[in-house]
Amino acid sequence: MTAMNEFQEIPTTTLADLLGREQVMDIGMRPLWNPVPRIAGPAFTVRCPPGDNLMLHAAIHRAEPGSVVVVESGDLDYALAGGNVCAVAHRRGVAGFVADGLIRDLAEVREIEFPVFARGVIPIPGGKSVVRPLNERVRCGGVSVDAGDIVVADEEGVVVVPAARRDEVLAAARAKLAKEAAETLDDWEAAHRARIDKILAEKGFEG
Repeated sequence: MTAMNEFQEIPTTTLADLLGREQVMDIGMRPLWNPVPRIAGPAFTVRCPPGDNLMLHAAIHRAEPGSVVVVESGDLDYALAGGNVCAVAHRRGVAGFVADGLIRDLAEVREIEFPVFARGVIPIPGGKSVVRPLNERVRCGGVSVDAGDIVVADEEGVVVVPAARRDEVLAAARAKLAKEAAETLDDWEAAHRARIDKILAEKGFEG
């Protein structure tokens, strides 16, 4: 199993603990159907101006299997993609979409179980006229994403692992999960109470 595949075993909560708020997309970036599987893969980045989805439609024919297509848009008036676009991406092995915008044909997307993390749905499609470069840095859900960064998304949210930190973060995440697995709830409760009581005492709380 490659390091890339191993990230699919790491919850976003664990990654968020390690990476901090700046690598976690905002609360508006949610799975559009549930229960959604966790996805993880290298980012294939796309920029679409408001009202136009040409480059996302171009990206589905160019993204490598296993990649996560990450879209900068911020457009809440027009859909970036619909059922057929998602179906083609799914058929070509794309792991999922993380799109800072909207899609349509949600029933079709849900039926084929293609993971989409976005801001919502709207029935009207965008236009197709504006060319932008692919695989340049984008801003999605408040996080800067470079092509090749590791994107992990599940029901808790979306986290971006910088490519340069991939091995370091994976090792730390696996160690953290192993430590947590070895700890009973009683152990956790005792340590938690001691830590909270210490903080309360330092803050002058009595009770």
